[in-house]
Amino acid sequence: MRLDVVTIFPEYLEPLNVSLVGKARTTGLLDVHVHDLRDWTYDRHNTVDDTPYGGGPGMVMKTGPWGDALDTVLADGYDTGAHAPALIVPTPSGMPFTQELAVELSERPWLIFTPARYEGIDRRVTEEYATRVPVYEVSIGDYVLAGGEAAVLVVTEAVARLLPGVLGNADSHRDDSFAPGDMADLLEGPVYTKPPLWRGRDIPEVLLSGHHGKIARWRRDEALKRTARNRPDLIERTDPKSFDKKDRETLSILGWAPGPEGSEGRPSGRFWRRPPAVEE
Repeated sequence: MRLDVVTIFPEYLEPLNVSLVGKARTTGLLDVHVHDLRDWTYDRHNTVDDTPYGGGPGMVMKTGPWGDALDTVLADGYDTGAHAPALIVPTPSGMPFTQELAVELSERPWLIFTPARYEGIDRRVTEEYATRVPVYEVSIGDYVLAGGEAAVLVVTEAVARLLPGVLGNADSHRDDSFAPGDMADLLEGPVYTKPPLWRGRDIPEVLLSGHHGKIARWRRDEALKRTARNRPDLIERTDPKSFDKKDRETLSILGWAPGPEGSEGRPSGRFWRRPPAVEE
């Protein structure tokens, strides 16, 4: 996979040289090119922004530097044999970045990132390149950062670890939280390693039993508990058919119940959190 990043802070992308992403670069699985947007400015101040039309606070990144930079990146990539590029635009107003989207992006051969600063990039840039390549406007969460470089690191790490040959164990990512194909979108439960006793804390006895069925059930129950506590919305939107009989028992203990068929305000039959009992 080829990956290009155009930014006014190339040094922010130094983490791409370490950990799994760095390993992928070293082994040739990931071909990363970081470009300084200011290389495509032509005034002595290397200006990349200007005041917004219509007034208002902040500055907007200009069309000229971005257009010239992206034209060059695309031309250079095609010249070296890259193909099928996709433009990734980190923005708080984009679609949520999910594991499912990470899988989709990992199957593309060439990603070009445009992390913005200030109030963002002139909209015409995105519209222009959407006529040439697929454009993904993505958000890594419901908050605002000073710029998109952190989002580039998040997306790149999520995508790179899915590339064949990056993880030591090819099956490692299949048990991740949010891994596509799971019976339900559950958070991963707790994990343990040696020593068996640390500061008076031991590990769950079932993990030492060697009984794979019981261990799998324990892990499933722990995933249900963590999801119910930290991300109840995942349970609420899951198709009830994704839960087996034991799942339903665990959810019931945790205070959940299947909704009545066709109940107003809830998807038909979906689980919902029961209100606590009121003592009379």
